[in-house]
Amino acid sequence: MLDLRDEHYPINLELVMGPIMQKFREIETCIECSAANLVQVAEVFYYAQKAVLHPTAPLFDQESQSLRPRCIRALKRIFVLCDHDMDSALNDDELNKFQIKCFNAPLSPSEIEDVKRVVNEKVPEGINHRGLTLKGFLYLHAVFIEKGRLETTWTVLREFGYNDELELQEEINLPALSERAPSQSVELTSAALDFLKGIFSLFDSNKDGALQDSELDELFSTAPENPWDEAPYDDAVERTEQGDLELSAFISQWALMTLLDPAQSLAYLRYLGYTGDPATAFRVTRKRSLDVKKKHTDRHVFQCFVFGPKNAGKSALLSSFVGRPFRNNYEITSNQCYTVNSVEQRGGIKKTLILHEIQEDNVKEFLSSKDSLAACDVAVFVYESSEEYSLKRASELLMDVAREGEESGYGVPCLLISAKCDSQSYLKEIKETKMISQAMKIGAPIHINVKENNMNGVFRKIVNAAEQCHLNIPETEQGINKKHYRQLVNCSLIVASVGAAVAITLTAYRTYAIKKAASS
Repeated sequence: MLDLRDEHYPINLELVMGPIMQKFREIETCIECSAANLVQVAEVFYYAQKAVLHPTAPLFDQESQSLRPRCIRALKRIFVLCDHDMDSALNDDELNKFQIKCFNAPLSPSEIEDVKRVVNEKVPEGINHRGLTLKGFLYLHAVFIEKGRLETTWTVLREFGYNDELELQEEINLPALSERAPSQSVELTSAALDFLKGIFSLFDSNKDGALQDSELDELFSTAPENPWDEAPYDDAVERTEQGDLELSAFISQWALMTLLDPAQSLAYLRYLGYTGDPATAFRVTRKRSLDVKKKHTDRHVFQCFVFGPKNAGKSALLSSFVGRPFRNNYEITSNQCYTVNSVEQRGGIKKTLILHEIQEDNVKEFLSSKDSLAACDVAVFVYESSEEYSLKRASELLMDVAREGEESGYGVPCLLISAKCDSQSYLKEIKETKMISQAMKIGAPIHINVKENNMNGVFRKIVNAAEQCHLNIPETEQGINKKHYRQLVNCSLIVASVGAAVAITLTAYRTYAIKKAASS
């Protein structure tokens, strides 16, 4: 406080605070003031407001004296969006359009030349014969920040939709998405798919039809991070022997992200440069109950819940779906375990199938939610063919899912999968599975052998079951009784309605007859 300082012992504030600010780089400003004498009070509020509106920390690392990675990624995206001719440099016209968009004022030719001269003196590779390169663009913003002109960089970032965390802040404003029913899913449109195919081709630098990890990192270099580095995406798709991502796997990964988190999918589309109306990127499917009534679905992406007891072969089924070799050792997986791939149907039509493994220990908690089956298009129940207990437990899980489907109204097609058919099946299996199938009104089990790669067309059969959504929906005895009761009540109501209509008609006729007789 200036008013409390002893005038006989002057203090050099820079000498006192300099070492402290050097040690604690997060301190942005140090200023003396006196509220009693009204000295530099306005400046205090100015710098406080500036620290809130234009913070340094998200943009600049004081320790290393360099732009932070997220800031670089955001500025790179802005640079790419402004590079309309895609020649990796901003020419004079593109610089002017950028200036007008962000600051509502063009640059004069002399100002543009001054900018280029400053950049060229410090960062020669920041300028080439085409204009200002990305390195030059980043250098300019680093200079603005170092000179305390953070408002310049923040104005640019906010004009392009970034918040204080350097994420795109615009929310999805699509009623079709926000108001969709739990059983309605979200899929990418052909416009979004075409955009993604173009992006894939653009970043496939060696044109080998697959993205290496370095190419994928470059593809997401204009986003805050690679969204597929963590669960549930990090191990969800098929890769080549070299570990690369082919186009079909790339599109499958996007289908999974769009189904699970449409908002994230849209955000990353925009990070990659999708500038179209969000409504052109997504389509919302019909309610599954309507699909059941119509006995047809128009979905292109299906989600399959995979149930079964421990060690039945659920994880092996998911791994085989994305081309991973069989492993004998059993590993516990989490409920975040997904695999996704395209499945070719008859006629060459391809659908996307997502397998979601539900751990046995979590089934009770999972089904406790009333909407637990809303996102499920088809459910499979895996059991080990040589274990009597395994089939018994799978049938119990099938009963639990059937019961929940009847209570919630989200009944789904269900299939039994007999795994590990390399083992000797126990004698009662055929008889018992036949009884279960007949009692629950579902198809016979699909026999597979993952170890020998004898999959018996299981994934195509799963997709077929999802497409024929009105079939293979299991029924419990209680559900059948309720259905019969409703049918009986409906019949009674129809009879009562017909009877009432007949009575009214007879009464009207009698009244008419009496009036006619009286008039004659």
